[in-house]
Amino acid sequence: MLRHDGFIMAAFLVTGTVLAGMIVAVLIDYRFQRRTLSRLIDHSEARSRMSNIPASIHLSSSATPPRRRVARLWVVIPLLVFCGIAALLLVRLGAGDPSLVPSALIGRSVPQFALKPLEGLSTSGPPGLSSADLRRGHVTILNVFASWCVECREEEGALMALASDPTLQRRGVKLTGIVYKDDPKNALAYLVAHGNPFAQVGTDRSGRTGIDFGVYGVPETYVIKGDGTIAYKLVGGISDASRPGLMAAIAEAERP
Repeated sequence: MLRHDGFIMAAFLVTGTVLAGMIVAVLIDYRFQRRTLSRLIDHSEARSRMSNIPASIHLSSSATPPRRRVARLWVVIPLLVFCGIAALLLVRLGAGDPSLVPSALIGRSVPQFALKPLEGLSTSGPPGLSSADLRRGHVTILNVFASWCVECREEEGALMALASDPTLQRRGVKLTGIVYKDDPKNALAYLVAHGNPFAQVGTDRSGRTGIDFGVYGVPETYVIKGDGTIAYKLVGGISDASRPGLMAAIAEAERP
C-alpha cells in the first residue's frame, strides 16, 4: 500500500526546488567572488606600482567586501528554508492515523462505472460490477485490491471473515471487489489460491475507476449506503486495529 503519496511528492518538489536555488546561489556567489577578487587584484597592483609594495600585501590586508558577505547569505537562506520545510513534512508525515485519509467523495454518490467481470471466477452475484450494483438498497463493502499487493494478501483472512459473518449476512451486507491495475490471470490465480470473499468482482485494468474513487493505493475499503452514497473509506488493510471502525461505519451506514 502506498501511503502519504502527497507528502512524498511535495518533499521531492521542495527538495528539487531548494537544491536548484542553492546551485543558483553558489553560482551567484562564485561570480561575486571572481569580480571582487579581480577588483582587489587590480587595486592592489595599482597601489603596488605607486608605492613599490608587493601586491600580495595589499591584497591580504583588504577587508572582506560587504557584497561577498551578502552573496553568502544566498547560500544559507535556501538551506534554512529547506530545513524548515523538511521538519514540517516530517511532523505531518508522522501525525495521525495513515488509514484515516480523508476522501472528497465521503457523503457523495459513487462515481459512474461499469467494470467487466474477472473471467473464470465464479461469484454468487451478477458478473462484473457497476455503480448500479451499489444502489440496490443494501449496504455494500467495496474492497480495492490486486494480486501484486502484499498488504492485500495480509488482509485476505479479514475479508473472508467479513464475507462469512452471519450477522452481516442477515442484514444483507454485501462484499464486492475491484481488481486494480492487475493482470486478470494473476488476479484469478490469487483468488483461487486464497479464497474468494466477494459476491461480485470487477476488473479495473486502466485504473480509471480507481481514480474516480480517489484511490491512493491498494488495499482500500469503502462502505457504501444502499442508495450509493459513500459513507466511509479505509486506507490500508483491514486489521484488528481498523476492524472496529469499519464495523461501526457499516452499522452507521444502515441507519435511515
